[in-house]
Amino acid sequence: MRTEFVTAVLGVVDLVPPGAALAYGDVAELLGHGGPRQVGSVMSHYGSAVAWWRILRASGEAPPGHEADALRHYLAEGTALHGDHEAFLRTGEGRWRVDIAAARWAPGEEDFDRIDAISEELERQLHQMSVPDDEMTV
Repeated sequence: MRTEFVTAVLGVVDLVPPGAALAYGDVAELLGHGGPRQVGSVMSHYGSAVAWWRILRASGEAPPGHEADALRHYLAEGTALHGDHEAFLRTGEGRWRVDIAAARWAPGEEDFDRIDAISEELERQLHQMSVPDDEMTV
């Protein structure tokens, strides 16, 4: 995984406010690079440094193996949920998920400016790495 892409994904995740969520594919679309699997891979390997619970599957399911921790964050932040999360908290049983339609983050103008800057920096770094150093390329 390219460190430039990792940095860009984590930069976008840092912008998502409490109570909001994005699907892995949303992050890729905002960046204009990668796809849901690549963003998911970044989150599984490097996501502990950011609010990882705010980035999830398009179905609204929490990251596998982290459902209990994620649910605590969602409840603390007031994230919209579907299902029987109370039973899950009591017994570990019960199905629930984030209401992704209600919780999906809608970036504002300033957020888009930041996302554009992150995406442009990623593009610049990727282009720089792909230009041959033969002293003949302009």
